[in-house]
Amino acid sequence: MNFLFNLRVLFLLILALAVWALLPWSAVLALAMVFAGWMLLSRRGQQAASVTGVGISTLRQRLGSSSVVVIGIAGVVGVLVALLAMGEGYTETLSKTGSADTAIVMRGGSASEVSSVLNRDGIVVIEQATGIARDKQGKPLTSGEIVVAANLPVKGGAADDEGSVQVRGVGEQAWVLRPNAKIIAGRTFQPGMRELVVGQGAQRQFIGLQPGHEVKLGTQTWKVVGVFASGDAYDSEIWGDESVVADTYRRGSSRTSVFVKLTDAKALDTFKAALAGDPRLQVDVDTTLNYFSKQSEGMSIVMRRMGLTVGTIMAIGAIFGALNTMFAAVAVRAREIATLRAIGFRGVPVVVAVMLETMLLALIGGLVGGLLAWLIFNGFTASTLAAGTTGQLAFTFKVTPQLLWEGLKWALAIGFVGGLFPALRAARLPVTTALREL
Repeated sequence: MNFLFNLRVLFLLILALAVWALLPWSAVLALAMVFAGWMLLSRRGQQAASVTGVGISTLRQRLGSSSVVVIGIAGVVGVLVALLAMGEGYTETLSKTGSADTAIVMRGGSASEVSSVLNRDGIVVIEQATGIARDKQGKPLTSGEIVVAANLPVKGGAADDEGSVQVRGVGEQAWVLRPNAKIIAGRTFQPGMRELVVGQGAQRQFIGLQPGHEVKLGTQTWKVVGVFASGDAYDSEIWGDESVVADTYRRGSSRTSVFVKLTDAKALDTFKAALAGDPRLQVDVDTTLNYFSKQSEGMSIVMRRMGLTVGTIMAIGAIFGALNTMFAAVAVRAREIATLRAIGFRGVPVVVAVMLETMLLALIGGLVGGLLAWLIFNGFTASTLAAGTTGQLAFTFKVTPQLLWEGLKWALAIGFVGGLFPALRAARLPVTTALREL
């Protein structure tokens, strides 16, 4: 009978956790209000409140064991939120790059700019397609660009420690197509000169990218003349004149991609149809917003899975800590619980009281862990090799309210599991047996 009872409890526990994982905060708030109403208005609820009050009043006497639960759950929530915040920041950085009214054209079948090559004749055809916006002089707003990789010494590393940075060769129209990119120090590069402007993210990562310094790219020495900020993935790049970059890396007149300004967001289909109908071209077209968002999908999934895996492993440890603490608390209060049941308290109030005590500790741990994650990691700058690029992408951890809520749900779930079995044991312990215990 005990086996069947435990099996039913385990099945209901798994079902409850699955439902709990899907509940939004509004549904949880509604459940809390219903539960509070039950405790205030029903006889068993009032009994549960009384037993809970007695249990909470003894927490000071069990401060050491209770702290184990709080610290363990705080650690789980802190690590989980920090890892998920890394993925959130990475995704946000790439998803903010580009817009719905600009498009990127690459060679057909290319997964990214790195693997794309467009020849000069193809670029000329692309620039004449319908759907492209034009400036006051009637010139199409397009930018044929080239992306290459360079190695530069990393800040904070060993003397020979180098990292990969993405170098983008652009023309004057690149600034028009990216209005959020602004020079914040120095000036922009002059066409035809070996001059560079560096993103503020790249400047934070690599040595020697201050205006006035010289760096070696390829076989040539370049001068850094300015720093720009865009608030997105371009912050991690270095920009130079497209023709000079192409000559340095022996790319001739070819480019990796063409960025275009559309007349409006609805013109994408017209632009794509024009290029698809030209037999001289074999290209893929997408909005820059979609392109960069897709680049973040794979890495974001990996980061989230890593966070959930580490969080699950730590949560298992925290659950065992909570089980140990609450089983010990139930054993110490066995005679007290038996006395309450002997004078008329039923099993449900006892179960609820033990569960509430554990979940209170879990709530405190969840709040502490979330607060620490926010204080330490929110805005923390990191970098990683970005999918579809040749360099590292600098991004900041983003601890959002949604992640804090997710961490709090994990904490309460751990408290629920950690308190359930001790609570059931307390409720099912025979009164006569408990009263004979010391």
